[in-house]
Amino acid sequence: MRIYPRILAALACAVTLAACSGWQPGKDQADTMTPQVNAAIARFKTKDPSLNKFFNSAYGYAVYPSVGKGGFWIGGAYGDGEVYEQGKLVGVTSITQVTIGPQIGGQAYSEIIFFRDKNALQSFETGSFTFNAQVSAVAATAGAAANADYSNGVAVFTLVEGGLMAEATVGGQKFSFTPLQ
Repeated sequence: MRIYPRILAALACAVTLAACSGWQPGKDQADTMTPQVNAAIARFKTKDPSLNKFFNSAYGYAVYPSVGKGGFWIGGAYGDGEVYEQGKLVGVTSITQVTIGPQIGGQAYSEIIFFRDKNALQSFETGSFTFNAQVSAVAATAGAAANADYSNGVAVFTLVEGGLMAEATVGGQKFSFTPLQ
């Protein structure tokens, strides 16, 4: 009896339950998260300096410094982040993802979502914002952002931090937003 598949299955269940829990980030979370967000932005800019065009032109952006992802046939992902409007912190956010299909492993990554204009950011802030197969993320590698553009008012970039994940899945990302006041 091999124990390794059971460990992966338990990991997938734990991540999926966390992703589906409906937990909302707290407003006081921004005080402790900002250093992590700044470090993630620095990693993105170091990996791909052409991302500066998005930071300079986007109306706003959401930064998830660490998203944990795992799965074994059923998977999930979860991470917390911050939302900026014209360079000013305006709220905290969380990302959840549930996937179904052939997959195995675990991975940690960072994600940045750029909003081209006020309408795109407001759509995100309503809490009904989701990504599906029609929106794809660009892996942050040297020069990748130079040819990237917005799709439906958003541009998404990811940077793998560690782990290994093999997958051919169907699923989507859902986001929550809590404004700072």
